Amino acid sequence: MPKVTQEYIDNKKRSIVEAAMRVCKRKPVEMITMTDVIEETGLSQGGIYRFYKDLDEILRDMILEMRIRYNIMDDTDRILKYSTDLSPAEVIRQMCDMLASALEEHLMDLQKLNFDLTVLAINEPERIEKILGTITTESNMSHLMNATREGFIRAQKEGKIHPVTDIDSILNFMSASSNGILFNCIICSCYPQGMPGIKSDPKELYGTLAEAMIRLLGVN
Repeated sequence: MPKVTQEYIDNKKRSIVEAAMRVCKRKPVEMITMTDVIEETGLSQGGIYRFYKDLDEILRDMILEMRIRYNIMDDTDRILKYSTDLSPAEVIRQMCDMLASALEEHLMDLQKLNFDLTVLAINEPERIEKILGTITTESNMSHLMNATREGFIRAQKEGKIHPVTDIDSILNFMSASSNGILFNCIICSCYPQGMPGIKSDPKELYGTLAEAMIRLLGVN
């Protein structure tokens, strides 16, 4: 029997993750079963268990793949760390515009998966801890919040902003608002019949968030 190469294993695991992502576009993550993924791959039950011992291992690799595909870290650094010629107001507006563009581009795939994983974390915290516990790479939002905090503290020391409250509270508001925009857009896109008259334009919503942040930060 020929030796199975690491490349072969990696390709098989990648195809299984791709199949899981397709299933996730059709069903909420917490409702997906291993049988769903097996049927999507076309592999036998024994075939898929050669590469993954359970569904949570597949979800873990799916999250890692999502972080590769949905990577805004370079854009975050470009805006927050390296654009020294931008005013604080321009930085905030560009940052929110970046988030809006990413949401529009990935609304019904990666963003929906993020939404579903958040729901899973609420309903099954121990399970999501098991899935995320072995992931050591930094998430996009964690990187964004850390870089934003550093930038705001630096701007405050330089007298460019005069926050109306402490910076961490403003960042918590920003994070909660961003999550609210994400959830609103996902729900309106997936269940429009249940959200009559509710706007779900990411550019408009993030534009409003930018102006709120500018006021909270007391931008000169």
